[in-house]
Amino acid sequence: MFGGGGGMNPRKMRQMMDQMGIDVTEIDAEEVIIRTDDTEHVFHDADVQRMDAQGQQTYQIVGEPDERPRGDEDDANVDADDSDTHADDGADVADQDVEIVAQRAGVPESEAREALAETGDLAAAVQRLQEE
Repeated sequence: MFGGGGGMNPRKMRQMMDQMGIDVTEIDAEEVIIRTDDTEHVFHDADVQRMDAQGQQTYQIVGEPDERPRGDEDDANVDADDSDTHADDGADVADQDVEIVAQRAGVPESEAREALAETGDLAAAVQRLQEE
């Protein structure tokens, strides 16, 4: 929207944005993934800004993405996650994963372990426990 500012003083630009009701927040993102029908654009350590203006949020991502064909999402999750989470059809789940699920879902670790064993996926386990 304001690009490089065309040599404009950053303080003056900030004042103009404040007058227009635009609030900019830096987001410390580790990874951003944009999925299309057949491709994933993966940004690692991207610079991400959120602009709030007129009740809408707009995100700006600056970085060089890796592009990869979009395949079976279950296979992608196995590659990205610890193999301990998916080993032996979920029978042996990593203690660290159990702690994460228990904390995010607000449940005891025994329930978190059971959900992880059934789903084999952190996000799916949290979602299932939150829906109960």
